[in-house]
Amino acid sequence: MRYKATVLTPLLVGDGRALSPIDYMVWKDQVNVLDQPRIFKLLARGPRLESYLTQLRKATKLDFASWGGFAQNFSQRRIPFDSSESAAAWNSAPPESLFIPTFAANYRGAYLPASSLKGALRTGLLFSRWSTNTIERIAGSLDGDRLPRRVAEAAETSAGASQVRAVAIVDSQPAPVSAFKIFLTRVASLDTRQPGKPQLAWKLAGRGAVPPQRSSESTPTFAEMAVPGTSFTGDWQERGFFETPELTRALGWKSAPQPGLFTESANQYAAAQLELHTRFADTTGLTALQHTLQDLKGELASVQAAPLTCLLCVGWGGGFLSKAGFLDTAQESYRKILRGVPSIGKAIRENLPYPKTRRVVFAGNQPSALPGWIRLEFEK
Repeated sequence: MRYKATVLTPLLVGDGRALSPIDYMVWKDQVNVLDQPRIFKLLARGPRLESYLTQLRKATKLDFASWGGFAQNFSQRRIPFDSSESAAAWNSAPPESLFIPTFAANYRGAYLPASSLKGALRTGLLFSRWSTNTIERIAGSLDGDRLPRRVAEAAETSAGASQVRAVAIVDSQPAPVSAFKIFLTRVASLDTRQPGKPQLAWKLAGRGAVPPQRSSESTPTFAEMAVPGTSFTGDWQERGFFETPELTRALGWKSAPQPGLFTESANQYAAAQLELHTRFADTTGLTALQHTLQDLKGELASVQAAPLTCLLCVGWGGGFLSKAGFLDTAQESYRKILRGVPSIGKAIRENLPYPKTRRVVFAGNQPSALPGWIRLEFEK
């Protein structure tokens, strides 16, 4: 049986690798990834190898005036920017912003890892099962002198978290090279320092934020992403042996889950995420983002009427809301749990929303979309 994942907003599912500024050169509004082994082999025949190695050691990015010929003749691949405005932003960006995370790839090409799909389906299942009582029970377990070692274990077990094992999904087939471009992203935030309604601001790495009029001064991040409309296809199957009564009882399940359970839960999760994102877009007044979210809500309505189809937010840039199984961060017991998480605790403040940031993909130098949204269809 086959599945099909269709990209709705720019998507990056990475494997931890990134292009450093000395791995590529920008020429003609595209990133030219250098074939360094070929370049070393060529330069080893003459006196220029040492100067090239010296520049690699010292430079924050390669000097096109000196080495531009390599970008033209010794490129492993060429990845275009999504627009000329993104290329212009790259030219003015600081060196530390020029590392480009890349899409997961093997020797056959870029593909969509199955783990990204199963992880999103599992989170959606948890979202549909977890309740306010679940969170209060977890928060109550933190009252003792010693923190429990596995805070969420009981909640996950009772929620049937492991039930996603009833479905096997494999990595997708490679997507064509033309499906990928370099996109510009920035982080939008809510400025709550002024009295009254929170205002839009754009994050500066380590230095606060700037107002919307100076968004071009905020910290950019460039990423290789699959363009909307790209399709990833692969195989999946139901693991029928989980329907064995003895195994079902041993696992503590009432019955073996059907694939429809996962897609229905995922759609509930997507609806909750989109509602929170819409509130953020309305508060910040990002018109293009509001339109994108309305389109996603329309897509959600269509998938809810289709069998074994769901909307998912996967991969890089989705933020806290795409990774958490409980989204009501205004609940005090939930905030108590989050305050104990080192990477999150400092951001939890009284009478302030959490999260108050979103990574936004720019198109034509305008904030337009949230990354990572796909339509997933299981075909029988």
